[in-house]
Amino acid sequence: MKSLTQHLSFNIPERRGYLNITSEIVALVIESGVQEGLCLVNAMHITASVYINDDESGLIEDYDDWLEKLAPHEPISHYRHNRTGEDNGDAHLKRQIMGREVVVAISAGKLDFGPWEQIFYAEFDGRRQKRVLVKIIGE
Repeated sequence: MKSLTQHLSFNIPERRGYLNITSEIVALVIESGVQEGLCLVNAMHITASVYINDDESGLIEDYDDWLEKLAPHEPISHYRHNRTGEDNGDAHLKRQIMGREVVVAISAGKLDFGPWEQIFYAEFDGRRQKRVLVKIIGE
């Protein structure tokens, strides 16, 4: 069995941001040499997310608006977590909604996506470096 483990680093300059990381993941699948297997992509921080969706115009802004309505950043006093001196209680909730990781099948050496699927990194408490784990296993 072949395997590849890689850590990607991201430093989003704003509090919230979204990156399409599909091309980075595709490059790692090619590097791994795996023809049939699985690719795990995992946000390694509790206030960030990895998810799969379309890269259609306006969709990221729709996600951001929707998440901000569900868990608005302000007032920060609204979150008990922020009593610890933090100001990111909303970011923890946003991550819970969007998820921690994705797993994509690898078939014939390629990510086996459905139509329009792309892999995204979402940041909900940025302005510092965070990691994403990519683990590829298979034959």
